[in-house]
Amino acid sequence: MTTPTPAALIARSNRLGADPKNTNYAGGNTSAKGVDTDPVTGQPVELMWVKGSGGDLGTLTEQGLAVLRLDRMRALVDVYPGLDREDEMVAAFDFCLHGKGGAAPSIDTAMHGLVDAAHVDHLHPDSGIAIATAADGEALTATIFGDKVVWVPWRRPGFQLGLDIAEIKKQNPQAIGTILGGHGITAWGDTSDEAEANSLWIIDTAAAYIAEHGRPAPLGAARAGFTALPDAERRARAAALAPTIRGIASHDKPMVGHFTDSDVVLDFLASEKAPALAALGTSCPDHFLRTKVKPLILDLPVTATVDEQIARLHELHAEYRADYQAYYDAHATADSPAIRGADPLIVLIPGVGMFSYGANKQTARVAGEFYVNAINVMRGAEALSTYAPISDAEKFRIEYWALEEAKLQRMPKPKSHQGRIAFVTGAASGIGKAIATRLAAEGACVVIADLDLAKAQAAAAELGGTDVAIGVAANVADADAVQAALDEAVLAFGGVDLVVNNAGLSLSKPLLETTEKDWDLQHDVMAKGSFLVSKAAAKALIAQQLGGDIIYISSKNSVFAGPNNIAYSATKADQAHQVRLLAVELGEHGIRVNGINPDGVVRGSGIFASGWGANRAATYGVAEEDLGQFYANRTILKREVVPENVADAVYVLTGPELSRTTGLHIPVDSGVAAAFLR
Repeated sequence: MTTPTPAALIARSNRLGADPKNTNYAGGNTSAKGVDTDPVTGQPVELMWVKGSGGDLGTLTEQGLAVLRLDRMRALVDVYPGLDREDEMVAAFDFCLHGKGGAAPSIDTAMHGLVDAAHVDHLHPDSGIAIATAADGEALTATIFGDKVVWVPWRRPGFQLGLDIAEIKKQNPQAIGTILGGHGITAWGDTSDEAEANSLWIIDTAAAYIAEHGRPAPLGAARAGFTALPDAERRARAAALAPTIRGIASHDKPMVGHFTDSDVVLDFLASEKAPALAALGTSCPDHFLRTKVKPLILDLPVTATVDEQIARLHELHAEYRADYQAYYDAHATADSPAIRGADPLIVLIPGVGMFSYGANKQTARVAGEFYVNAINVMRGAEALSTYAPISDAEKFRIEYWALEEAKLQRMPKPKSHQGRIAFVTGAASGIGKAIATRLAAEGACVVIADLDLAKAQAAAAELGGTDVAIGVAANVADADAVQAALDEAVLAFGGVDLVVNNAGLSLSKPLLETTEKDWDLQHDVMAKGSFLVSKAAAKALIAQQLGGDIIYISSKNSVFAGPNNIAYSATKADQAHQVRLLAVELGEHGIRVNGINPDGVVRGSGIFASGWGANRAATYGVAEEDLGQFYANRTILKREVVPENVADAVYVLTGPELSRTTGLHIPVDSGVAAAFLR
């Protein structure tokens, strides 16, 4: 581009999107009109740059803009077939595009193109939506803003809404923007700075009016028995409930979870108006598309036991599914998309917090952020008036909009492990780190558990942000430490699906030099450690009712009798038999238990680097640096085994291809005949 217009638009968008008071993640859109040179004719051409479908203002780049010719965009008015066929206009935007690349035009493109202003912002601020969802929002708009901001009754986003706002601006030359009933705000300006200033003025003026004139307790008094539990007790209760709640949210398809216990959430759940407001659902289309039309809210006080709360949650889930099916049946037409699932995406537990769900961690986290936005909107509307969201019929029209369905169908096919949560012990280095890396690459959320917290967190950071992986401290030989690590996992991602018992160490000594301390140390970490991790994880896996996988990284030594290795080999044999025992016991819950028997994994191995390699090299009479090749030379395939080979086996065992396999041990040793399973 030869014009500075898009750069100024991106800068303005990033500023607006960086502050959550202005708009939610991926919510709203901005535009700028200007002149550039047509590369075909060499003549000036009027263009509009507008945030494309699916983008986020805070992180918008030039690739996220759609660029349209204004003459063609405005000519669509002459062929507009009317409200009943306005969805067809989205496809028509493609014929207005200028150049190649860029983002697909969104449904709001008409709002930007038809309004006679060089710069337009459409945002979803909590303060603005509070006015937009108030029962007397139109009167409040006039009181708060005078004639500078005009009320627009609810209309579904689309071409007609663009025409409506264009006409409003034409009839109200003094106006700087609108309040869109049930939805958000739109503002404009002759310059980018003016449009931004006008947007911020509307947002800040609405917030200031609510603060000055709103009722002091808009959500009512706190309910006895529903106020927040103390911090430690609250987190413990959340961890105890999380697997059950994730199972509820994943009845139709697996979901990843996110937990929020902010003061905003806890205060809302304690309030006397919370049950009624939650039942009304959200209003802004961006909100309920992420949160479903309404949440599931537990109606028991914090004095109820965990078992009582779990039992009630299952009852409420059945009621929620029936209610959602009735909502679908009441509003669906012959050409509506099929129901997309009847499970809640937001589950509210008074005194504890909010659990939000999505296909991946980012989606789950954002759903929670959107419901916090909805809480702020309800509080603001109730402070001045009465919260009155759009009707269920209108919500359905948005939720099951053909254009929304088309957007969903365009999404890339999920990776094999998307939606799965993996807990890998000893994963800060070596085999464990390779396994964590592979599972994350296949779409899983990964918890890297290691004795060294700093190394675990560093390894997690290498995989991406906390939407991908976290590091936790885990002394697998300590039951309390194991439970604490699993609790962190379920609070971070909602639950657990895939457990890899990889933590280990080894001391290479002959029988007469092996001490009782040596024996206990190796058995505590591997035999006992695997038992403790599997026991804690199995409790969560069973509560979820989603099946799952437990993998033991055992060893060739579990079946091969090598020299100077009594303690290590014995504990590996213990692990190998745990696989068989747990496969039988946990199979009725759909939990598969399998093992992997590596050998000679020298490169990158924490065990070999800690002295085991030197001892094994001395035992075999080779230089330590040649140990990897020594192991390779004695195998059938003559190929060295590296951590990534073990990770490949974990991927296959936990993927869809071996879904009917349990109790299996896979050798990853390049072929050691003496260790063949028989």
